[in-house]
Amino acid sequence: MTWPTTPTSTFPQRMRDLLGPLADAWRAGERAGLATVTATWSSAPRQPGAAMLVRADGTALGSVSGGCVEGAVYELCREVAESGEPRTVQFGVTDDDAFGVGLPCGGTIELFVEPAGFPEAEVLAAEVAADRPVALLTGVAGRVRARHLVLTPERRWGSLGGDAIDEAATERGRALLAAAESGPVRLGDGATVLVTSFPPAARMLVFGAGDHAAAVARIGGFLGYRVTVCDARPVFATAGRFPGAEVVTEWPHRYLAGEAAAGRVDGRTAVCVLTHDPKFDVPVLEVALRLPLAYVGAMGSRRTHDDRLARLREAGLGAEELDRLSSPIGLDLGARTPEETAVSVAAEIVALGRHGSGRRLSGTSGPIHGGGMI
Repeated sequence: MTWPTTPTSTFPQRMRDLLGPLADAWRAGERAGLATVTATWSSAPRQPGAAMLVRADGTALGSVSGGCVEGAVYELCREVAESGEPRTVQFGVTDDDAFGVGLPCGGTIELFVEPAGFPEAEVLAAEVAADRPVALLTGVAGRVRARHLVLTPERRWGSLGGDAIDEAATERGRALLAAAESGPVRLGDGATVLVTSFPPAARMLVFGAGDHAAAVARIGGFLGYRVTVCDARPVFATAGRFPGAEVVTEWPHRYLAGEAAAGRVDGRTAVCVLTHDPKFDVPVLEVALRLPLAYVGAMGSRRTHDDRLARLREAGLGAEELDRLSSPIGLDLGARTPEETAVSVAAEIVALGRHGSGRRLSGTSGPIHGGGMI
């Protein structure tokens, strides 16, 4: 099962939020600084691609550590913006100043800090705003240092310094973009680029239009999904009940089959069946469980689940397909309200996608976060 979300799915949501201000800084000719996480080890709180932008007026946007070293990185951004000289720095628990800057978590992060603003920032921001797949390649070491390349599946802008290295970087960058992954890549001769991928937003399809669906739709948007709510009953499937989501009035199985035929669902798509009515949920689950989706969950009691499985077996689904069904949906959080239930659903999606145990962290051992070099 693949990681099904946009946010940090594998690409950093906060960096996405910085693209507009980054393009603005370039157009204004500002002395601004941009710090980007290039590699992490052990329990580092952010993954490669997480970034902080410090504008000329001192405004700080984004985050590289979730709070641990933000103050020190802020000052580095100001220094680099003034000097114009990029720097590579590390913060980790083994450093003498680790506790001084606030990184006693046991992890290490490496940052590339550069003057913010490059001409490719504008096209990058435009491609992301249009929800088209695009990747930013930033030279962080060797002869490509502080150079940038922007890639889509068909085009590229900028240069890392020559045709040969541009071609090599393009091949590697497009492979990561196609996989919706971000991370540092070594190109040889000491040259390293950080590939930050911005795939189109992953989709969450919520079938059913009750209170639980409204709560799940809200938390899906919070996680970074492009959320669609579908229900065959027009009295419930209204835009006013689901602000921020696309609302479709159609039989769920027909809608999902149509989206699949049009290539609008994929291995990052999460499907939440909350209709709680066999005439709706069994046909849509029959379609969903035959598709290579990231997550398929269905609401219902144990008795409802057993009845649903029997109906799906009668429809011809095998054991392997039925094993992909998360039902009853969500983790056991003791949830009662629609909002609490939505948290349990979101927690299950994250846990499955990130291969988490779903246990309390206080009862586990070992690194909390992962990271490293591709």
